[in-house]
Amino acid sequence: MTTSTPQEILVRREQAGGVATITLDSPHNRNALSSRLLGQLDEALSWALDEDAVRVIVLTGTGPVFCAGADLKEQRAGGAPVTASFPGIMLRIWESPKPVVCRLNGTARAGGLGLVAACDFAVAPVTASFAFTEVRLGVVPAMIAVTCLRRLEPRAAGEYLLTGEVFSAGRAVEIGLLTRAVPQEDLDATVAHYTGMLLRGGPEALAITKRLVREVPLLPVEEGLRAMAALSAERFTSEEGQEGIRAFAEKRPAAWVPAEPQTDSADVAPPQAAGARGRGESASRTSPGNAEPRRPGGTSAAGDAGR
Repeated sequence: MTTSTPQEILVRREQAGGVATITLDSPHNRNALSSRLLGQLDEALSWALDEDAVRVIVLTGTGPVFCAGADLKEQRAGGAPVTASFPGIMLRIWESPKPVVCRLNGTARAGGLGLVAACDFAVAPVTASFAFTEVRLGVVPAMIAVTCLRRLEPRAAGEYLLTGEVFSAGRAVEIGLLTRAVPQEDLDATVAHYTGMLLRGGPEALAITKRLVREVPLLPVEEGLRAMAALSAERFTSEEGQEGIRAFAEKRPAAWVPAEPQTDSADVAPPQAAGARGRGESASRTSPGNAEPRRPGGTSAAGDAGR
């Protein structure tokens, strides 16, 4: 009689206070996008999206690297290509009605940047570095271009996708890949600030506003104003909108706010960026922000690449 070997857990998940945390847990290969990891990531996303108690999703990793891109050993061995499931995973994150915060535990390369760009928020330690290394392997950043090019400034996109050059977390903020770059010791507090704020928003309102951010800039002005006026009227009279208005008048939390907030950081000012996009000022311990270390001029190793 034969017994099946339990499948190694490469993606872990947990839930607390309305927040689901999905963790890439394959540090031995720098959380590379193997077919098994992608399958488990897809399952974890399904769980988080289907679980009513989950209001916000945090995507993170273990070890010094958030995600190194495609599993090149698997690709070299003729294994299942990442194209089989990776596009659907990025789409699920991009279209998730629940906000997704990427908590980068460290460096990201190639395909890992597709995950970062798909998320609504992305926070990384200032020590993290980034690179689109595909062209140096003779492949192209095809799939991840769909999410990344919607985040990156055009000139910067051409610069980094074509050269494969490594760039810093501060530079990643400047070009739109990251929301913030903070000292390592401030990473969890910054993520908690965002999740705490998001938990205060109405679930329906957050889902609709996610779409507005992407779609409204594409509408002609007259059409946009007409459509948004109708949507605004609909939301003011909706059950969720009426509950929010009553809660404001009665000086109480709305019904959708967790009874025990995940963190007090939602009640304080957000961590102040050390410099707005386009500036490279340094951060202090009391004012975590987008500090940019000296821009590295090195290149990434071939093993950090992926599609």
